Amino acid sequence: MPNNTPDTRNLDLVFERIVDLPPEAIWRAWTTPALITQWFTPAPWETIASEIDLRPGGRFYTVMRSPEGQSFPHEGCYLAVEPCRRLVWTNALGPEFRPANTSAGGPIITAEITLTPEANGTRYHALARHATEADCQAHAAMGFEEGWGKALDQLVALMKRQQG
Repeated sequence: MPNNTPDTRNLDLVFERIVDLPPEAIWRAWTTPALITQWFTPAPWETIASEIDLRPGGRFYTVMRSPEGQSFPHEGCYLAVEPCRRLVWTNALGPEFRPANTSAGGPIITAEITLTPEANGTRYHALARHATEADCQAHAAMGFEEGWGKALDQLVALMKRQQG
């Protein structure tokens, strides 16, 4: 029987780290608009707006601002919401699973954040799936690993201040 499973090795980017926070704190940072605006975009960029409708088909919306003051709105749709465990969204779809207008440019991704409890914190696993190898390479060249790492550092610092 032929294997019809596509080879996705050149379509996915992965970022993983163990962080010194419980899954509940990371979940709260990912699902609270007032917290998203404090950590989501790697400095010196800022996230100046966030809207969250936390359910499959719900809206995930952010506006990022560059150091030069240019704003970049991003809208997507949640695909899976498993509290304190897994969050999946895509910018290929808008709210209510409507096809998105992707003419603005930038990579089209489906992102998945998985939170696994560890002895002293949480294994944070981020997966960015792309439709094409070119999109994946463009996202990597934009600084995927560095940017997602810096954003996670900001998330951890914020949530430790919240706990303190």
